[in-house]
Amino acid sequence: MKKKAPVTKNQEFEATVVDLTYDGNGVVKYDDFPIFVTNAVPGEKIIVGVTKVTSNYGFGRVVKRLSESPDRNADIDAKVLQSGVAPLAHLTYPAQLKHKQKQVADVFNKQHVAVDVAPTIGMENPWGYRNKAQIPVREINGELTTGFYRRGSHRLQPMEDFYIQDPKIDEAIVVIRDILRKYHVAAYDEVNHKGVVRTIMVRRGYYSHQMMVVLVTRAKRLPAAEYIVNDIREALPEVVSIIQNVNQEKTNVIMGDQNKVLWGQKAIKDTLLGKTFAIGPNSFYQVNPAMTEVLYQTATEKAELKPTDVVIDAYSGIGTISLTIADHVKSVLGVEVVPEAVDDAKRNADINGTDNVRFELGKAEDKMVQWADEGLKPDVIFLDPPRKGLTQELIDAAVKMAPEKVVYISCNPATLARDVALFEAQGYRVNGDVQPIDQFPQTTHVESVTVLTK
Repeated sequence: MKKKAPVTKNQEFEATVVDLTYDGNGVVKYDDFPIFVTNAVPGEKIIVGVTKVTSNYGFGRVVKRLSESPDRNADIDAKVLQSGVAPLAHLTYPAQLKHKQKQVADVFNKQHVAVDVAPTIGMENPWGYRNKAQIPVREINGELTTGFYRRGSHRLQPMEDFYIQDPKIDEAIVVIRDILRKYHVAAYDEVNHKGVVRTIMVRRGYYSHQMMVVLVTRAKRLPAAEYIVNDIREALPEVVSIIQNVNQEKTNVIMGDQNKVLWGQKAIKDTLLGKTFAIGPNSFYQVNPAMTEVLYQTATEKAELKPTDVVIDAYSGIGTISLTIADHVKSVLGVEVVPEAVDDAKRNADINGTDNVRFELGKAEDKMVQWADEGLKPDVIFLDPPRKGLTQELIDAAVKMAPEKVVYISCNPATLARDVALFEAQGYRVNGDVQPIDQFPQTTHVESVTVLTK
């Protein structure tokens, strides 16, 4: 029999916030029944209004705040929290860093893996850091509008200041929006799969200040393209590349496969730890370069690399890790599943004159199994997997190669803790502490570096 929840929708009660979920909601309990409340900080006494109830938990809002936590960031605009751009912005920055450290520690405790988690390394200025924006374009009140989806919905909320993006990118989005309005270009209509412009993407080099504008269109033809290009060039002198990306699918995947260069270069360049990278419209490039440098430096230091080391870089992308560590080691072998990224990586190796790296196309787990069977014996393996973490085959292949060290860069603490437990079951141990790094301030994401030794 389904147990009945002890609260009902629209009920109000007084409670103290006892915890914070990983996605930044406060937790209150009613007879041990958890209710998740937006914009509530642990320690605060509030009157909760229940907005939704399921059999195991509920959702609520703050009707009234009876006491305020010293960890509350009172300077934040409610619109920011509604939009989902910055779900942790209601916490002071030191409180965000503590929350992320606790988040990493909690998942290891759940997996019964004993580790020390170091305090999170944060940013000096945790705002305006993103070097890439993908902003949806929709029609609101008969006008082409840019903004961001409201939290937990697909309703566009008009916005001009995105807080965590490079302010120059925010300015560019508004300029481009106004140019598209001037030429009466139709915004994408998701319901009827009509209209022209779906998304405006802008990338800006952190060091180079080169800007790329990508107009993602449903239609193959961009009306008034020539005029739009001229206006963008005139209004935004940093722009060196204007590209039309065609995505005709009825999908929420942002980019399509087809890119047309409308003007300028097909890639922009930027530097990371002194190496130069070419970044195309579809390239995966870290969105917070300042903290990426901290992340890679931390990983390199923790790995204690030697000039004789042979290194595998699984999930090598456009070669960012491979090229930043290449100077410290004998050779690096990278593997990546996206063909364009492998081409980018090879081009980036040429740009930097780095000749001790090699990049191969394939799934990391397949290549690692193949290399293990061929008897390849790396000294160090760098792993930087997507959010879903590693497969058992990859872990088995890594263990079979018996590297001295495995350096695991993770963007998801839950899969990290699970994978570390699997490595421990095969004789590897966490060496030193797990180091969280705040790559995405004001959001719920946390990166970390963990070194495993035999």
